[in-house]
Amino acid sequence: MKIKRFVAQDMRQALRMVREALGEDAVILSNKSVEGGVELTAAVDLVEDMSGDTVDQRIPNSRPGNPGKVQAPPAPDDAVAAKYQDVAAKDRDDALEDMRREMYNLRRWMQAELSGLSWYDLGQRAPHSQELLGRLMALGLNADIARRLSERVSDVEDIEKAWRKALYVLAGELSIFDSDMLEQGGVTALVGPTGVGKTTTIAKMAARFALRHGHRNVALITTDNFRIGARDQLQTYARILNVPVRTATSREEMDDALNMLGDRRLILVDTAGMATAHERVADQRETLAAVGPGLRTLLTLSATTEPAAVQRAMRVFAEFRPDACVLTKLDEAASLGSVLSALIQAGLATAFVTDGQRVPEDLQAAKAHPLVARAAELLAENPIALDPGYLALAFGGANAHVNG
Repeated sequence: MKIKRFVAQDMRQALRMVREALGEDAVILSNKSVEGGVELTAAVDLVEDMSGDTVDQRIPNSRPGNPGKVQAPPAPDDAVAAKYQDVAAKDRDDALEDMRREMYNLRRWMQAELSGLSWYDLGQRAPHSQELLGRLMALGLNADIARRLSERVSDVEDIEKAWRKALYVLAGELSIFDSDMLEQGGVTALVGPTGVGKTTTIAKMAARFALRHGHRNVALITTDNFRIGARDQLQTYARILNVPVRTATSREEMDDALNMLGDRRLILVDTAGMATAHERVADQRETLAAVGPGLRTLLTLSATTEPAAVQRAMRVFAEFRPDACVLTKLDEAASLGSVLSALIQAGLATAFVTDGQRVPEDLQAAKAHPLVARAAELLAENPIALDPGYLALAFGGANAHVNG
């Protein structure tokens, strides 16, 4: 490769010199302002008559016709100048991107090193706290909550006692919806992603209320006009329970349905399953708005949902301002820590849990200590050995979050 430096009074002259000396295939390596003009460094692949030395070319400040001086040739056309300016800009952008990438990698390396040191230091100072933190992370809790629980029981050095105390503290952080809505009646809507069990949960709630107060006090409404199977399933439950079911896919239809069912003590609303379809979320929210301030909304979450999907559901359905949640499919879950973490972080209370398909037997009012006990049982049934490197990074991240 042949590399040359060019110094001229302005960029146009310097680019002309590059083109004349190295040809159209030359690449601008750098450019900077210098005293009296600009300096470009350019390169081109070797050809037979070129050496690999770096050469300086300069245009002296002289007038045409001066003896011993070089007369400046005509300025290059704008298209050529623009071409070399684009090349120079691209090279600068590439260099900046490389620098950003190196800084990012360096930052990650430093974070990993500091996390490892923090984790090692914890193991030296309080090995029981380090072991407890590993157990809490294996439970499925996120790093921030696990670290907070570990710190709250750091005075207990016996690991088994510390574990039991941490679980007790964890239960205290769970919020439980203590109002018995099945006794109060009113209008309750279940919202949530597709496939979490909203329709089956509504059938369980309707059956429970019908057993206590009679089927003439219960009615069902569906706002789901997207899935034929879901409507058929709800209608099947309605026939079995001998309760009416209406469809409302707009605010006006919801008004009509509520007027027709006004003598019912409990009206349960089944909504369409949604994920990231925000326009459908807006439609469903508009339909439910017809109920008025007396509407109670329950966010339905499956205990089998992966952590990222739980967080996404929390974000999407926050627009409905849920009063509490229903946690379904406890019988199918391999871990409960992630969903419990999400509920604690969101400050969302739990009203009901379901742990089977039986109607209405497999519906219970939520209780904090049984939920935490079930999470611990699942860990015992499915023990998880987390990688020490992962624990170190998680601990370091939680530590940085707390200190930041």
